[in-house]
Amino acid sequence: MSELNGANDKQLHILTVLVENKAGVLARVSGLFARRGFNIHSLAVAPTDDEALSRITIVVDVASAPLEQIIKQLDKLINVVDIGELHPTDAIERELMVITVEKGPAAHDVVDAALAFNGFALDFDEEHITFSFSGAPERLDECEAMMRQYGITDIQRTGRVALRRLVPDAVSAQ
Repeated sequence: MSELNGANDKQLHILTVLVENKAGVLARVSGLFARRGFNIHSLAVAPTDDEALSRITIVVDVASAPLEQIIKQLDKLINVVDIGELHPTDAIERELMVITVEKGPAAHDVVDAALAFNGFALDFDEEHITFSFSGAPERLDECEAMMRQYGITDIQRTGRVALRRLVPDAVSAQ
C-alpha cells in the first residue's frame, strides 16, 4: 500500500477510477464519499481518449476509512468500470497552480522566483502578477511557500492527476 507524505501525517493514497462518461457519475462518487464519511484530499476528473469513459483521480486520506473499504464501496457503483491504486514510486503525478502575487518594489525578484519553479506569467497589472505552475504536488508546495514572501493575493490548485509510470521504479525528475 502506498503512503504519500502529507501535512499532519495524513496517510494519502492515489486511486484512479475509470467510470462511464455519463451525467451524474461524479455526483454519485462524491456522494458515496460524503455518505460514508471518507475524506477526499484531492479530486480531478476528465474524459479519456475513449469518449465513453472518464478517469477520476482521487487522493484519499485513509485515516478516515480503510483503503479496502473505500475500494469496495466504489466498486459497488454501477458506472465504475475499473479501480486502481498507484504507488507513488510507480506514478507520475502532476498538479496545476495559478497564483497571483504582489509585485512590490522588487518585481524582478518575484519573476526570478517564478522562473526558478518554471512558472509562466499569465497576466499582470501595476501591482500584481499572475503565474501558472505545473509539477509534482510537493514541488508546488515549495513554490507556494516561496511565493508567500511576496504576498499571495489569490491562489487556485487543481488537485493531483496521475498515471502509472511506463517503466516501474524508474527515477525521473518530478
